Amino acid sequence: MNITRNFDLLDNLLESYTKPVAIAGKRTGSWKEYSTEEYVSIVNNISYGLLEIGINKEDKIAIISFNRPEWNFADFGASQLGAVTVPMYPTIGEADYKHILNDAGVKVILVENIEIYSKVAAIKNQVSSLEKIYSFDHIPGLPQWTELCELGKKNPNSEKVKALKDSVKSDDLMTLIYTSGTTGTPKGVMLTHNNILSNVRGAQKVCPVNHTHKVLSFLPLCHIFERMICYLYHYVGAGIYYAENMDTIGDNLKEVQPYAFSTVPRLLEKVYDKIIAKGHDLTGIKKSLFFWAVDLGLKYELGNKNGWWYNQQLKIADKLIFSKWREALGGHVGVIVSGAAALQPRLARIFTAAKINVLEGYGLTETSPVITVNRMEHENRMFGSVGLPIEDVEVKIAEDGEILCKGPNIMIGYYNLPDATKEVIDEQNWFHTGDVGRMEGKFLIITDRKKEVFKTSGGKYIAPQVMENKFKESPFIEQIMVIGENEKHSAALIVPAWDYLKQWCEKNGITWGDKEKIILNPQV
Repeated sequence: MNITRNFDLLDNLLESYTKPVAIAGKRTGSWKEYSTEEYVSIVNNISYGLLEIGINKEDKIAIISFNRPEWNFADFGASQLGAVTVPMYPTIGEADYKHILNDAGVKVILVENIEIYSKVAAIKNQVSSLEKIYSFDHIPGLPQWTELCELGKKNPNSEKVKALKDSVKSDDLMTLIYTSGTTGTPKGVMLTHNNILSNVRGAQKVCPVNHTHKVLSFLPLCHIFERMICYLYHYVGAGIYYAENMDTIGDNLKEVQPYAFSTVPRLLEKVYDKIIAKGHDLTGIKKSLFFWAVDLGLKYELGNKNGWWYNQQLKIADKLIFSKWREALGGHVGVIVSGAAALQPRLARIFTAAKINVLEGYGLTETSPVITVNRMEHENRMFGSVGLPIEDVEVKIAEDGEILCKGPNIMIGYYNLPDATKEVIDEQNWFHTGDVGRMEGKFLIITDRKKEVFKTSGGKYIAPQVMENKFKESPFIEQIMVIGENEKHSAALIVPAWDYLKQWCEKNGITWGDKEKIILNPQV
């Protein structure tokens, strides 16, 4: 069928991929699963309920929650009316909530729990547009989302909802996603149905996930990366399972045994560091074999370039060592998509050697988000690069090294900020990413953020990201920021990986105590 609005994905699911588990979430220790029919029915009831309380086309609905099926119910339920969803991070503060809710003119908020509601409650009287607040979890004195469903069941105005669905066009505003605000006041990125769905179609053509697969989701749906990915999963009919929380991902991987998931590099770094730490705990021949396999994996080259003898050794390493790595990820992972930050090339290399395909991509909220991504085929993959542009997206490098892109995925602008929009989208419709990079053949390589490149007092230009990525290969470093603009030398602010450092100190006979004294210890 022709999918031009996000809610068409549900009709497509119902028509082509009816299954017993279309979406599931784990709460308080048990999985709650929804069939395709249940999923669509709940979404329709949400639409009827929202219509009954006065929500109409172009009204703004905020969702403030961690990943769970109810997030999707609210998202699609609002979109079917032509309403605009405003997803927000559950972790931001009251001041940001106040700004975003007022800037967007939000009428209805759906919050997950009492912790989030307490922040919203503190500023709700300062949001003149706000009419209703519903919760996903039970909160005393606050109507729950199920009440909205029940209201819809009692008043199923299907004709009105159908008319509103029919009135929604592909170029209509679908969502307002506010940037994190690290460079100032959060700006609302306006994305249409076509912006995001063009990205779904382009990404789907290079993603091997299909309707027979289960996938795990844990990156925040309020960010466009995971939201688009989950739309893609719906597009191909894969069953979505939401992890209980970030601390249970390891257990959830073993339970769900997913074929795919998306992640950020830091999580892969932690997985790798834990694997290596376990290797150090081994003794004798087991330890020797483990690090022989690791060294072998770090030499892996794409395109079968290592030769016959290397491949024979890799088969042995796979049977003895790497197969256990895959088991720790559930045993069925075929692909992991990494984004939002730079992936260390050595991690892509060794995981690929272990038959865990990690595909690094690149994009921004303003680009819906994917601009480029590495492919499964080795000839279209390059370690250290962010891959090739997806279909219908053009990329070029400006004279000053800035990465520019153009395509149907580019936002229509920043909400209420026409001047800010003109600063990033030029007259030829090229979007200026603010990132610096270069093309190496057909592959894009990111070198830094344009505004982060600085010059020392001696006139030397420093690209912090390159140095930071190299230093982050150390398991002792949790975070690092390279500084030194207009100084004689560059320097770095480092946040130690305290858990790893504590284990190292205990193994090396160093008494663990006050952190300030530990970092001043010459042995450390």
